[in-house]
Amino acid sequence: MSYLMKGFKSHSPVMCKVAGSLFKARTLKNTLGLNEQQFKISRARSQLSSEQADSYNYIVVGAGSAGCVLANRLSEDPQSTVLLLEAGPKDTLLGSKRLMWKIHMPAALTYNLCDEKYNWYYHTTPQRHMDGRVMYWPRGRVWGGSSSLNAMVYIRGHAEDYNRWSSQGARGWDYEHCLPYFKKAQTHELGPDRYRGGNGPLHVSRGKTNHPLHQAFLEAAQQAGYPFTDDMNGYQQEGFGWMDMTIHQGQRWSTASAYLRPAISRPNFSVAEKTLVTKILFQGTKCIGVEYVKNGQRKKVFASKEVILSGGAINSPQLLMLSGIGNADDLKKLGIPVVCHLPGVGQNLQDHLEVYVQQKCTKPVTLYTAQKPLNMLRIGLEWLWKFTGEGATSHLESGGFIRSEPGVPHPDIQFHFLPSQVIDHGRVPSTMEAYQVHVGPMRSTSVGWLKLKSSDPNDHPIIEPNYLSTERDVWEFRQCVKLTREIFAQKAFEKFRGPEVRPGNHVQSDKEIDAFIRQKADSAYHPSCTCKMGQPSDSTAVVDPQTKVIGVENLRVVDASIMPSVVTGNLNAPTIMIAEKAADIIKGLPALQEKNVPVYKPKSLETQR
Repeated sequence: MSYLMKGFKSHSPVMCKVAGSLFKARTLKNTLGLNEQQFKISRARSQLSSEQADSYNYIVVGAGSAGCVLANRLSEDPQSTVLLLEAGPKDTLLGSKRLMWKIHMPAALTYNLCDEKYNWYYHTTPQRHMDGRVMYWPRGRVWGGSSSLNAMVYIRGHAEDYNRWSSQGARGWDYEHCLPYFKKAQTHELGPDRYRGGNGPLHVSRGKTNHPLHQAFLEAAQQAGYPFTDDMNGYQQEGFGWMDMTIHQGQRWSTASAYLRPAISRPNFSVAEKTLVTKILFQGTKCIGVEYVKNGQRKKVFASKEVILSGGAINSPQLLMLSGIGNADDLKKLGIPVVCHLPGVGQNLQDHLEVYVQQKCTKPVTLYTAQKPLNMLRIGLEWLWKFTGEGATSHLESGGFIRSEPGVPHPDIQFHFLPSQVIDHGRVPSTMEAYQVHVGPMRSTSVGWLKLKSSDPNDHPIIEPNYLSTERDVWEFRQCVKLTREIFAQKAFEKFRGPEVRPGNHVQSDKEIDAFIRQKADSAYHPSCTCKMGQPSDSTAVVDPQTKVIGVENLRVVDASIMPSVVTGNLNAPTIMIAEKAADIIKGLPALQEKNVPVYKPKSLETQR
């Protein structure tokens, strides 16, 4: 969490590229003094661009976890012109990652989770099942999107999540059709195998600290009767093991690093930052482009093939509704002309809720001392110099997945272990030597929605996740606390274990645990499913399995919003996979498929572990 570093704020006001420049090549050569290579690039751009400077083949809205992937893959074809529009700034300053260390130093991650500069800084409605609390929802507004803000945990979910998608109407999105795209995206530092990729842009690594508290956590989980898994993204998700992380050579490896920067030099690709798309443009029901605001000026840009929304689970449905696609009654109340009545837009909102169970540590081995000013300076200087040391990890290096009770076919509870204490999303400094686990249910039955507050694109939408609205969800959280306490009570923690900090030893009864959850649970930052993928016959679906928006032409949504249901784990890896697979669909390529890949199943469902 920004367990380690505090410091200056910085951002870049510079636009990456003047999109679609169509000066005649000779004028460019003579008046701007271009060298021969620049002249050739300029001429190629002139030939590849449309006749108007404000037209491209594809416009991608949002340079986040999905948008960067799409921009890269679609611009691989030199005959296709691609424009990527991002509301936030670049993730570098003067081309340097070091000068934007708050983003690129893994240990500094909570700075931007709590800073409006790179963050939409959303909040929910007061949650009636959580003592009326307003919940904080950070979402990335910067190159890389939330992959530039997240904790860099790389978790794919369970194979059955994708088989469930297929049964929910997203045909062609079962595990055997999704696994190849996880692999296509990835280069795992341990090398390729049947589950891991070895030649993709997204570098994935394992933690390097070998911290004694991580070791104790994994040993305690096994003492409690749970298996060790050597790859929770491979054959066996169930159990406890070392986390995969999107960290490469000590730096955050966001989609901006993996996909966007390698594509920037292509003459058929343009990207603009600090550009807020306010409306999708239509001729009848045919999408023809977008309207945007940059530097206070309202402009239009056109797409000859398609517009693809990749703004995420909040921004994509918001932009659809602002543009007249959504529940017609709601749109009319706000004076928005209806292009297509699509009542599923903004519905089916799903998220993961989690709670921190914290234990005081009796030995000075946590990250508490690393957060002292002189230590932070030392850690920061080492990272700036060599990209090594305690600044080169997010410290969420171990975790696991278990089943909440007998009869559950695959894991429905996730753990992240951290050798430190986090308070209020990292906005409050830790106060003691302590360790904690982030734990929460993976397939909650509470479902919410989001709607427009007004027709003003600058107004955040109304976000209603409807947390803890079912008895099942309340029971699962109770189990999360009880099962965590059982692990922390094992012999492996004996030499470290002090008093329980949270919930505290005074919280014992079901009623007391339920009250603790209502007061202290928070979002795990996994909003999804608000533009559900399904069959056109499904009145709640927003996009079809080809990612096309139902009822209109030349418009797609490709991001976490199109998940039919939330997956068992973090969302960054699945979102990247969705974009990789969608890129092949858009390019008309045959779908990749890997049949009969084995997946672990418990020998018996009669026991919980």
